[in-house]
Amino acid sequence: MDFPRASLVSAVTPIEHLPRLSDELGISLHIKRDDLAGTTMGGNKSRQLEYYLGAAQQARAQTVLITGAVQSNFVRTAAASAAKLGMKTIVQLEDRVPLTDALYGANGNVLLSRLLGAEVMRYPVGEDEAGADAALRARAAEEEEAGRTPYVIPLALGNAPLGALGYMRAAEEILSQDDGFDVVVVASGSGLTHAGLLHGLRRAGHRARVIGSCVRRDAKQQHERMRQVRDALAKMTGTATVQNEDIIIWDGALAPGYGQLGPAAAQAMAMMAQTEGIILDPVYTAKVFAAVPALVARGDIKAGERVLFVHTGGLASLFAYQSALENAFPHPET
Repeated sequence: MDFPRASLVSAVTPIEHLPRLSDELGISLHIKRDDLAGTTMGGNKSRQLEYYLGAAQQARAQTVLITGAVQSNFVRTAAASAAKLGMKTIVQLEDRVPLTDALYGANGNVLLSRLLGAEVMRYPVGEDEAGADAALRARAAEEEEAGRTPYVIPLALGNAPLGALGYMRAAEEILSQDDGFDVVVVASGSGLTHAGLLHGLRRAGHRARVIGSCVRRDAKQQHERMRQVRDALAKMTGTATVQNEDIIIWDGALAPGYGQLGPAAAQAMAMMAQTEGIILDPVYTAKVFAAVPALVARGDIKAGERVLFVHTGGLASLFAYQSALENAFPHPET
């Protein structure tokens, strides 16, 4: 793929078998450890940022601007990656989550972004991607007026889905490690990780079912978003490999909404931690892994199938969700 790329993921992330959960669920369950990918607590966003920051380098940008939720892993990883490449970062935090806990607003990814030297600005609306992008571009214009070259990493649909290229590469990496999976379960939020992985697998001729677990929108909304991202990616790469029937969406753990910990996600966190000793985060990966036992119980994932769960990271946000986690997992009485 002839797109500029900054090298941020320096090693192949492992695929590990989860024997105890496999026995419990009656499947052969594996985990792709993309929580180990890239800088500063890792995660899937490092793979996306290789292409955004590659474009920024090509443009000789001095400042990178990015928008996301208050506890966005994307903005924190962008700040770390840009620092590594010698660029200034301006992060815009959107009020998407109805949490007023002091830890949520100051700990986790917010604390790390400040430590990484990012300038922090706020956007008061959580569901206005076009407006958030416009606010970033207005701030980028100020950078230009000050004599600096900015690069905006956009959020809304209608922009080139460069980040999806990172998961097209990840699909190649997965197939080089193990090409025998029947099902792949991954987060579906912006749609770039989900679409890139699906496009990459189909481009290689692999027919594994790719199930996207909703972390921000319900299944109907996410299915439409995925079709738009799929079409934009096909146009950008010149290859159309994903059919409508390939887009499988599950939203059974989305409630009570984006960035909020519900019962299904809490149960998934406990299952993974107490069975395999692996920690999930409340915003993305707990809601994604929750799909596995739910779909096994429903019969959509069949006994004996080989399943790959993509752990996309996000662990820095754990420290901002202390109150929610204490409510979900109260201390036993002594």
